[in-house]
Amino acid sequence: MDFLPLFTDLRNKPCLLIGGGQVALRKARLLCKAGAKLRLVAHDILPELSTLCLNAGGECIRGDYGDHLLDGVFLVIAATDDQDVNSRVSAACHSRQIPVNVVDSPDLCSVILPAIIDRSPLMIAVSSGGKSPVLARMMRSRLEASIPAAYGRLANLVGQFRDAVKTRFADIEDRRHFWEQTLQGPVAEMVFAGNEKAAATMLGDAIKKGAVEVGGEVYLIGAGPGDPDLMTFKALRLLQRADVVLYDRLVAPAIVDMCRKDAERVYVGKARSDHAVPQQDINMLLVKYAQEGKKVARLKGGDPFIFGRGGEEIEELAEQKIPFQVVPGITAAAGCASYAGIPLTHRDYAQSVRFVTGHLKDHSINLPWEELVKPAQTVVFYMGLVGLPTICEKMIAFGRSADTPIAVVQQGTTPDQKVVVATLATMVDALKQEPVQAPTLIIVGEVVKLREKLAWYEKYDLASTSI
Repeated sequence: MDFLPLFTDLRNKPCLLIGGGQVALRKARLLCKAGAKLRLVAHDILPELSTLCLNAGGECIRGDYGDHLLDGVFLVIAATDDQDVNSRVSAACHSRQIPVNVVDSPDLCSVILPAIIDRSPLMIAVSSGGKSPVLARMMRSRLEASIPAAYGRLANLVGQFRDAVKTRFADIEDRRHFWEQTLQGPVAEMVFAGNEKAAATMLGDAIKKGAVEVGGEVYLIGAGPGDPDLMTFKALRLLQRADVVLYDRLVAPAIVDMCRKDAERVYVGKARSDHAVPQQDINMLLVKYAQEGKKVARLKGGDPFIFGRGGEEIEELAEQKIPFQVVPGITAAAGCASYAGIPLTHRDYAQSVRFVTGHLKDHSINLPWEELVKPAQTVVFYMGLVGLPTICEKMIAFGRSADTPIAVVQQGTTPDQKVVVATLATMVDALKQEPVQAPTLIIVGEVVKLREKLAWYEKYDLASTSI
């Protein structure tokens, strides 16, 4: 271990910063955020840096560095491009045993400033010991992506109840067990859901009872259109908490694999006219597992509330008084259109967009065609592949031009994505030459014309997909 990680209280402590450029500005932001009393010295000081220093109650000294500036200083940072000055600062600080950091010169440092993940009061620092600051920043970015900002609020809540827990649990092992339950249970989930008042009430009740109530809960999670990277942080966190995962055909295998290795996986099918598990049985499975005290993730392709029957599932949960959370997902229309290079709205082509199901509950296609053929709008059909001939025929019959562009997107956002572009008059024949497989999404409107210019996902190789 080259450096021992320490967290230092800089509030109202004098800190000397030598340098007036962009690097010094970055360091000044950190020092001011930590509450330091900043003393800044340089010949040329950026206006933004000067303003930051003075607004934080510090002082700006325009001139040369001198060792007398170290008097009474708690921490020194040298952020200049003058190696002689940096070396002088380092030597003077070492002789006086003042912690010093010299930017990009680890051999001159007694302290290293790490890359920081700030979830105050929870702080996480990443350092390469000065060997590779870029690598440290890359690792910070990866960690930031997996640590929601709500952890800071959770830490604040826990801090409010620490003394009460110490009083309630005299034994240190009992306290540890209590906090482990709390930080992985419903109290934490309530904080993550944004309801800190309810979380505080639950935590107070748990302290009085001497235990955290652990019961079953259902997470209705939108898995997005297919690309695992489009999952939200919250979706991933709850999925990895689940004891049981119910998933259907529209959820990519790579997303299902993100669950805990020991979680029970239940496939519930849901292809058109071929439901491996009928919807009512799915509803009851969610109730059954939750009543057994399990955490249940219901993974649904796209967004649960857009043609996903999520409302039907949580109706049953609400009736049975089963706790549940709903995690929105990127709906197929947004994901597939983006990856196909087709904006759903555009000032020159479409000022509105409509999402329509390609078949109704009775398997008919009795849709409000008069509304769907209005100009300057994009119409997106979910689950419309089987009814595509009827869709094209009806839109033309009710007044939409036969030359209106239409795109069929197969398995959008995944490596198996395929896009066929034609017109309302020619799409049926086009699909005979370029067959597609469900799941598909159908986009109708003038915005489809933009695909040839904007199709980034296939790297503009449209020769095999445009007809």
